[in-house]
Amino acid sequence: MREYDLSLTQWRKSSYSDDNGGSCLEVADGVPGAVPVRDSKLPDGPVLLIGAAAWTAFVAGVAG
Repeated sequence: MREYDLSLTQWRKSSYSDDNGGSCLEVADGVPGAVPVRDSKLPDGPVLLIGAAAWTAFVAGVAG
């Protein structure tokens, strides 16, 4: 399995997130072939690396 250095990663919250402590995801751009995803409430917690094609299919599925 490939390892990624995510220490300098710029994370962004979902546009559907609010500041009331709800369930939020953050994603990061710029990782070749993968989309890092984490829980915004646990910024030092685990990160899921989703394959780029799987992420595209997921976003298309929830959008449509």
